Amino acid sequence: MVNMKKEESTEQQILEAAKNIFQSKGMDGARMQEIADKAGINKAMLHYYYRSKQLLFEAVFKNVFSLLAPQLNTILNDDSSIEEKIRHFTNDYTSFMMKHPYLPNFIINELNRNEDFIIKLKNTTGFPNIKKFKAQVDNEIKAGVLSPIDADQLFVNILALNIFPFLGKPLVKALTTKDETSYMAFVEKRKIEVANFIIQSIKK
Repeated sequence: MVNMKKEESTEQQILEAAKNIFQSKGMDGARMQEIADKAGINKAMLHYYYRSKQLLFEAVFKNVFSLLAPQLNTILNDDSSIEEKIRHFTNDYTSFMMKHPYLPNFIINELNRNEDFIIKLKNTTGFPNIKKFKAQVDNEIKAGVLSPIDADQLFVNILALNIFPFLGKPLVKALTTKDETSYMAFVEKRKIEVANFIIQSIKK
């Protein structure tokens, strides 16, 4: 039992160290020796847990993605209205990203670097499924609740409006002349602003 806990602790140290290195240097710039040093272990021990940098990166990526994906999946597939879904999605996503601001760039960089990886990721438990969301959009359009809109376009609009302030943080801060404190206040306000903007654009 003690050895098992020690192994779990060591693996968590590795994942945390690797996350920091991958975040700052990317997959291509990271070195296994540097990750081992950061984790406080030798390189042989690192290879015992992860035989290659690619396997380690995939483990880190899945770990990071698993922090967010189930939350979004729950919102997309509950029985709330589209308006409620948009409000919950925007609030929860923004709150999460304020705590983990490195995530959008981390995820986007890897998906751009290795498009095939999304196929693996899509088969994991908790990957967001938007089928119910799309069907619900169509039903609310037919019921006269929403104006006609393509459900895929709506979902991508929701994603884009929520992701960009984090993905383009330096640009947003420069364009709006905000320091870190005022930027965080600005992002906090977007929980309501973005939801209202989207809802007003699609409601009849």
